Amino acid sequence: MYISLSLVESKRAKHHQLKLHSFSTLVMALSCLFSPRFLAFIVVLSAIPVAIIVPLERAQPATHVYHYHGTGWLRECSKWDADNNRFIVSFIEGGLGVVPVPEKDDSKVPLEEVTVVKELNLGKNSSFGLTIDRKRNRVLVVYADLLGNRFGALGAYDLSTWNRLFLTQLAGPNDEKSFANDVAVDAKGNAYVTDIKNNKIWKVSVDGKLLSIIRNPLLTPKEWYKRFIGINGIIYHPDGFLLVVQTWSGTLFKIDLTKGEEVKVIKVAGGPLLMADGLELLSPTKLVVSGFVSRLVESSDGWNTASVVAKFGGIRHRIATTTTIKDGKVYINHAAGLGYPRKKHAIVEAPF
Repeated sequence: MYISLSLVESKRAKHHQLKLHSFSTLVMALSCLFSPRFLAFIVVLSAIPVAIIVPLERAQPATHVYHYHGTGWLRECSKWDADNNRFIVSFIEGGLGVVPVPEKDDSKVPLEEVTVVKELNLGKNSSFGLTIDRKRNRVLVVYADLLGNRFGALGAYDLSTWNRLFLTQLAGPNDEKSFANDVAVDAKGNAYVTDIKNNKIWKVSVDGKLLSIIRNPLLTPKEWYKRFIGINGIIYHPDGFLLVVQTWSGTLFKIDLTKGEEVKVIKVAGGPLLMADGLELLSPTKLVVSGFVSRLVESSDGWNTASVVAKFGGIRHRIATTTTIKDGKVYINHAAGLGYPRKKHAIVEAPF
């Protein structure tokens, strides 16, 4: 009995020693973690991007820039609303805003963003691509579940009153994971929304009914590493077809709506259009492709083939996303806002 108790006491003592050793090790680790030397290292490390960004922000831009103050950090898309002399911008935190531009614009004074749409019933879903349907005096905007990929929708709003015209669900929790991203409108008012996760396109009628889904094997790259970010930017061409770009592969597609939604790959000299995002037609033969490197692409044969004729870097650290045309000039939306508490955003002219 005495031997058994001794063994138990010995085990308890060893266990207590192990606990003390573990605790002392933890204390030592924490003391190292929060030591002046380590904290100084963290401060220096965090100062590196700041040291890079500050001079970039202070540098005089080579082209005209519209700066504006917003309440959020990220603005995915901006489009110029010529009839109302304003930009319309989409919020990653969900919703739409307008940035009015005065007749006498002072580029030294940032403009101000005003929230006009906030769909409270959509929770934390984000707003992404948008397009202005001038003929019907409305704007269409894509909503998506940024992190979970379990929801997608298309909303339409009156440009004068901001009343909702329709809100059409494209995907839900019981559907395959998806990521609705950009939208284009054809001559009849039908909308086409890209799914960058599954390389498909939802077609929605002028009054908000989900009509069909465009799928084609050509829209999905064979290489697995080119599927991370699929078809993204989309634009309707007045000759009756869609132009669509795939971000990770840089492939440009032509989808002919007059030929049963026939899909063809456009051969682009100077391509591929890697890391492409938004699309906008500068003319029937000129296409602006925005992204990490924004490009001007031209075609002389109805977009069966094309060529890259110019490039523009933009403000790299602010992340170029979509593009718009204002007074015949190309402007590139940059997603990242900087500053606190008011975030300053930038819409930058591209000299195309």
